[in-house]
Amino acid sequence: MKIQSEIFGKLTDGKEATLFTLTNNNDVTVKITNYGAIITSIFTPDKTGSKENIVCGFERLEDYISEAYLGSYPYFGAIIGRCGNRIAKGLLEIEGKTYEMAINNGPNHLHGGLVGFDKKLWDAETIENDEYIGVKLSYLSPDLEENYPGNLNVTCTYTLNNDNELGIEYSAETDKTTVVNLTNHTYFNLTGGKENILNHELELTATKMTEMVEQIPTGKIVPVKNTPFDFTSSKTFIRDMEGLPTGYDDNFVFDNEKGEFKYIACLKEEKSGRKVEVYTTQPGMQVYTGYWNPELHIDEVKKFGSYSGVALETQHYPDSVHHDNFPTTLLNPGEKYKEKTVYKFKI
Repeated sequence: MKIQSEIFGKLTDGKEATLFTLTNNNDVTVKITNYGAIITSIFTPDKTGSKENIVCGFERLEDYISEAYLGSYPYFGAIIGRCGNRIAKGLLEIEGKTYEMAINNGPNHLHGGLVGFDKKLWDAETIENDEYIGVKLSYLSPDLEENYPGNLNVTCTYTLNNDNELGIEYSAETDKTTVVNLTNHTYFNLTGGKENILNHELELTATKMTEMVEQIPTGKIVPVKNTPFDFTSSKTFIRDMEGLPTGYDDNFVFDNEKGEFKYIACLKEEKSGRKVEVYTTQPGMQVYTGYWNPELHIDEVKKFGSYSGVALETQHYPDSVHHDNFPTTLLNPGEKYKEKTVYKFKI
């Protein structure tokens, strides 16, 4: 196993971002930048041994900060924080005080606001030992950044081992009661981008989901059986999408409120033979099939667009701050937020 680093480019304020390349002994390569803690690419072999990038991302920093990309921003590969997913009407009530958050998704607050963790330059240090290689990324989110209360110390540690497991471990501590819901927004496309993801198959252990109205939970947890949202047996996305004009963008509920590390999902694609298994301590996962992904021209080549990748975002439920029956996203001083997700690559 080996890890390499290089300059990825300069941000508009002149600061340099770094790109880290993690390679294991099985020809799996993961590239991560400390700008936005973004996974820029994951190269894995298919069943014939052909190695391709299986996630949506760019080879240059300038594409991540371009007007074309930011104008229809899909958060490719980024760490989302301080609070992933939506907060209804951007209103956060903590200890009797109401905080008004940025409204950046219809009438709601999404993915940490206008300048969330996905657009921050994180401090980075590399990790190398006999079991894995990795990058530990750290960021101090100051009190009232994006109007979230509390100074929040956050770390995100990416690791890669010879079992082809990409680990993501989060930790956070605060000096005021705040909300934390961290996730990774990588979009997978196991064809290497040659086709869209509609014929990918997904299996979930979830038998329930959060009932949603206009992408905000009602508070009800409802069964998926006999609905288009039943992935308890592996099926393609396209199979039950006839009544879903913009595909899937839904939170599935797992029997995991105690934070056990469990298998929850498998994404696979028949032609390539590639599979990604998902394990996590998180109680939910947003499955987003990328209908709104922008079509971009990169070096005069059309890339991405609708259904170009599927995001498997392990996290707490959307709008948890307004639903006492949901696992809490509140973090108090003296407590430590800790969550872990593993994507395991197979053929």
